[in-house]
Amino acid sequence: MGMWIGRGRKARVCYGFDDISLVPGSLTINPAEIDISVIIAGKRLEVPILAAAMDGVVDPKFAIAFGKTGGLAVFNLMGIYTRYDDPYSVIEEIIACPQEKATALIQKIYHEPVKEHLIEKRIQEIKDGGVLCAVSSIPQHAERFGAIAQSAGADIFVVQSTVTTAKHISSTYKPLDFFEFCSSMKIPVCAGNCVTYQVALELMETGISGLLVGIGPGAACTTREVLGIGVPQVAATVDCAAARDFFYKRTGKYVPIITDGGMITSGDICKAFACGADAVMVGSAFVRANEAPAKGYHWGMATSDENLPRGTRIRLGTTGPVKQILFGPSNTDDGSQNLIGALRLSMASLGARNIRELQLVEIAIAPSIKTEGKIYQVAKKQAMIGK
Repeated sequence: MGMWIGRGRKARVCYGFDDISLVPGSLTINPAEIDISVIIAGKRLEVPILAAAMDGVVDPKFAIAFGKTGGLAVFNLMGIYTRYDDPYSVIEEIIACPQEKATALIQKIYHEPVKEHLIEKRIQEIKDGGVLCAVSSIPQHAERFGAIAQSAGADIFVVQSTVTTAKHISSTYKPLDFFEFCSSMKIPVCAGNCVTYQVALELMETGISGLLVGIGPGAACTTREVLGIGVPQVAATVDCAAARDFFYKRTGKYVPIITDGGMITSGDICKAFACGADAVMVGSAFVRANEAPAKGYHWGMATSDENLPRGTRIRLGTTGPVKQILFGPSNTDDGSQNLIGALRLSMASLGARNIRELQLVEIAIAPSIKTEGKIYQVAKKQAMIGK
């Protein structure tokens, strides 16, 4: 397996969303009769999309608005909203800052300690909105914040870092024991991020209820550039889905796969499901929502790292309310709106009646799928970039 990259050394061939296409079969279905619902961490979602735990996307107000659509927003317990009583004035600072000073400002802002009473307050705000509350933390603070979040009424706890493994070595701090943590928590625990079969399997064996897949593909993330690590999302999703299926056959426990990041268009979302995802986590599409707190600005979760920032602030602008981004009608032609309508139509065209059947459709390696016959579209995009 793999190709020679030099004397005595082979490398895997991996594919991303731009490298594949989905092949229609012998059956088509009325899009209105498609079932897109999924079960994630024991909770039924009518919309199989999670909003990423990024401060430019998810605040309590957005979490409520998104939850009412049938999806699930993940709230970052280590973000601005748990560090500051008035987080929106801080966000205004980030928005107004010149680009060349943005990273330094974000580092300074996130140096403020997380306040436990604000964790409780933000979770209560989300719960008061009548929706599911999912929250996230890095492994180093999972035990402390997990207990607070659980007590405050959170429904799902997500342990998330750039690279998450079931085995971690440190001589200066106590690593998180996923076995003990999952056993001690009374609410479901999801974990990520990972990109390989073996790590996915080992994390599932600790008792997690969901797995996030993806290292560095996000629009505002620079992990791949800074650290040189990652696997394209098609290959990563397929491998982790294979681990899920093997684990299910062996144990009878189904651990959903959530492809996290790298999906620019609705077509990419459809491809993620076809590669084996049970749900997808998206940030950049929703930072464009009117309800998003950062008014179209977006920055990576690791932008604030005081030693090695792995994210950048970008401006994507706003295109409409979250309901329009999810359900249309779309007034853009780039696949950034009516994500659910596109998913339903894709599934209908592929003959997939539900997400599980979509995971089994034929996939073609097709690196020319976005450029074949598209010379005028390509020229239009290049002209827009040049403006």
